[in-house]
Amino acid sequence: MAMTIEGGGGGTLSEIYQSAKKLLLKARDGIERVERLESSTSNGGLDSPELSFAVKKDISQIQSLCAEMDRLWRSIASKPQRDLWKRKVEQVAEEAESLKESLDRYFARNQRRMKEAQERAELLGRANGESSHVLRIFDEEAQAMQSVQNSKRMLEDSLSTGSAILTKYSEQRERLKRAQRKALDVLNTVGLSNSVLRLIERRNRVDTWIKYVGMGVTIIILYFFISWRG
Repeated sequence: MAMTIEGGGGGTLSEIYQSAKKLLLKARDGIERVERLESSTSNGGLDSPELSFAVKKDISQIQSLCAEMDRLWRSIASKPQRDLWKRKVEQVAEEAESLKESLDRYFARNQRRMKEAQERAELLGRANGESSHVLRIFDEEAQAMQSVQNSKRMLEDSLSTGSAILTKYSEQRERLKRAQRKALDVLNTVGLSNSVLRLIERRNRVDTWIKYVGMGVTIIILYFFISWRG
């Protein structure tokens, strides 16, 4: 049987109870949506402070209705009806308190996440400053290493050029030595030929003298022989 006891707001106990039950369903659905949204937020979703504060407002309204109903059920004359409404109001109040605790835990987790995000942002800012300093040092070191590499390359090129020049000089010296040896061989050959020619000329002169001497001796012998026979 519906209770017709009216509260200060003009509603009966039954009407206030029905309003509280509707707000409980709405708040419970809001808590579930907030928790689903929190789970998706950890995977890159978006937080909704409007939803969480709307749930908080509904819970506060439920608790206000529970306070009103607690006042009303105490005015019921029938003890069985009073005990029944006491249990109903206590059940609504316990559910509202449970939802409030869930919402408070959500707010605490959300506050912790915001604090951690702020700390990460501060650490990232400091890390970026330190990283830029470290990168600047690395850049200077890289430039110095590049300069050393360029100097080393220039030195290697100079050494290669010097080695090539020395190699060419060595090859030219070898060619000059070979030409000198050939010239000496030619000169030696020419010197030998001159000696042979002089020897031949001297031999010819000796042969000529021998021939003339032989002819003179022959003439003298023939003269004496003819004179001796005459």
